[in-house]
Amino acid sequence: MRKLLLVLIAIGWIGSGLQAQETLTLQEALSLAVSNYGSITSKEHYAQSFQLLSDQARRDYLPNFNLGAQQTYGTVNGQLGPMYGFGLNAASSGLPRDSQTWEAAFGALYLANVNWNVFAFGRSNRKIALANSRAIEGEGDLQQEVFQHKVKVASAYLNLLAAHQLTESFEKNLERAETFQQIVKTRARNGLIPGADSSQADAELSNAKIAWTNALNRKQEAQNLLTILTGTTIGEFVPDTLFVSQFPRVVDPRETLSSHPTLAWRQQRIITGEQQRAYISTLKFPALTLVGVFQSRASGFGSNFNQDPTDYSHDYLQGVKPTRSNYLFGFGLTWNLTDLLRISKQTSAQNEVVLGLQKEYDQAYLELSQNASLAKTKMENAISNALEAPIQVKAATEAYQRQVVMYENGLSDLVNVTQALYLLIRAETDQAIAQNNVWQALLYQSAAVGDFDIFENEL
Repeated sequence: MRKLLLVLIAIGWIGSGLQAQETLTLQEALSLAVSNYGSITSKEHYAQSFQLLSDQARRDYLPNFNLGAQQTYGTVNGQLGPMYGFGLNAASSGLPRDSQTWEAAFGALYLANVNWNVFAFGRSNRKIALANSRAIEGEGDLQQEVFQHKVKVASAYLNLLAAHQLTESFEKNLERAETFQQIVKTRARNGLIPGADSSQADAELSNAKIAWTNALNRKQEAQNLLTILTGTTIGEFVPDTLFVSQFPRVVDPRETLSSHPTLAWRQQRIITGEQQRAYISTLKFPALTLVGVFQSRASGFGSNFNQDPTDYSHDYLQGVKPTRSNYLFGFGLTWNLTDLLRISKQTSAQNEVVLGLQKEYDQAYLELSQNASLAKTKMENAISNALEAPIQVKAATEAYQRQVVMYENGLSDLVNVTQALYLLIRAETDQAIAQNNVWQALLYQSAAVGDFDIFENEL
């Protein structure tokens, strides 16, 4: 009675635990994965950054408009002599003097500057086209990542279902082993069979327990992998076994491989490489620049300071008030002729990159073509096995039941019963896998042709 009470308590506890677990459908797992998985969310940000860079490339064509103002205090000694403007010297202006003077005053400069590369032989248009191509490539990379991850999640979910069904199959086998052990022990105690049969029945029961424990371990591993792929910590859940119990429709995909997300992304990489090559080639041409400047200057030094050293003021307002202004309009053409030598090599290098990208595309196309051809055969074989599996289970069940009855009546030995039990286990395992393989074949077909809707529409 104590053992019976403990068993009932354990069964109740397990049952309540199972009821507390929520069912996670495949659609929910896919939604969680797309929304939370790290590689997908990161590529969403990358795609957005490329789009922003595309917008920035359009604005690069706008003219530069600079405003500047400075107010300084210092001397204005001048000296004759050569100098090159490396940008580290002060721009003090004054006529050469026969001696050093340390008189100082305030000065100021106010300016507005506009410069515009109005024509550069298509450089701006090529830069915009390159940025747009990179934005499209980033979006394509995101879409192919989403597609591939959906396939991974669906495959992991189907593997979890297979592990779940195999666990149930080994649990049934454990129950059969326990029941048969009781039969053998009862007959052994009554002296109807040798005691060795009882030991063999104990061994079979232990083997069934080990097989069931291993099945539980595989199920937990499959559930852990699916949890990782969803990018969340969803905890314990029960997979939805309803849809896998039915046959999906067999469809003949009409989409061409060129629409495959992976191939579309690789094709866009080639286009981006060609746009990069076209943009690089424009760097060897000159650029026509329009410029316009307006500036005002202020100084605390008077115009007669060289003749009259006292003609200056320390007054701040007098030193920063503009007194002279100038404007300038013009255009310039700049052309670094040695760029012709540099850019030619850079263009050749980019051309090699484009050829390499084309080879990668060709290899991916070849692999997907072979997979698409194989997918149809895998589906036909999977359906054939799934239709045959129930026949095998029915025959194996009848054979096992017949051997048990014959054993109970002394018409068969334990070896024949054990062999019939092994055949039944194998048949149930084959059935659990065969039905799942039909869905795996459909998923394989979806992955090969690049259309996940083929699989998802059957859920």
